[in-house]
Amino acid sequence: MPFFEVEQKHDDFMQQSRIWVFFGAAILSLIAGYVNVVMLSFFAVPVSHMSGAVSHLGIVLTDVGLKDLLLVTSIVVGFFSCALVSGIILRDTSFRMRRRYGAILLLEGALLLVTMFLALEGLKAAVPIAAMACGLQNAMASSYRGLTLRTTHVTGIVTDLGALLGNRLRGREVKSWKFGLLLCVLIAFFIGGMGGALLLSLFGMWALGAASGLCLISGVTVIFIAMAAGVAGT
Repeated sequence: MPFFEVEQKHDDFMQQSRIWVFFGAAILSLIAGYVNVVMLSFFAVPVSHMSGAVSHLGIVLTDVGLKDLLLVTSIVVGFFSCALVSGIILRDTSFRMRRRYGAILLLEGALLLVTMFLALEGLKAAVPIAAMACGLQNAMASSYRGLTLRTTHVTGIVTDLGALLGNRLRGREVKSWKFGLLLCVLIAFFIGGMGGALLLSLFGMWALGAASGLCLISGVTVIFIAMAAGVAGT
């Protein structure tokens, strides 16, 4: 199919489903921003993106701190392993409304619940479990309608916004929904981080229960929507 026909199909779809797409992406990004701030504030390590974790790993290796080495390594391994699991379950990297996505969200909610109880006991095992939840989520929607989409970190989002704006300034036509979707993800991540900081100060690590509950509710909702729509590919 010619490229312009693919672009037109994407545009037509976005005209019909923009609200749901933006809402879903915002929810996922909000959860990730929330979880990352809660874990970063409590354990002083990031769990939603691997750039900081790998850099931290390099620092730890030079200091030869075995405990920190094991912790940071577990973050990377946890994130990678559940991204792998997500890929196995979903079998592709393009987002479609299917029951498998609901199952992924339910699993993420369960992992965050486990994270909360481990953190309440002061156990650092909570950190790799949270990273597993983020890896699971980030692999859910690696691409959407030709647009690379990550919901657990914003480096790529800011990069894409800059590149798209540069293209627009050079006179190339760039669809407005692409700007809107990326901005939606970026703003939601920021708001989630603010919410995480606020609720952590009020409730301590019980605050993770809100993220877990939102994942579980979202998972059940996606499953019911997919079933009601009779979407193939469970």
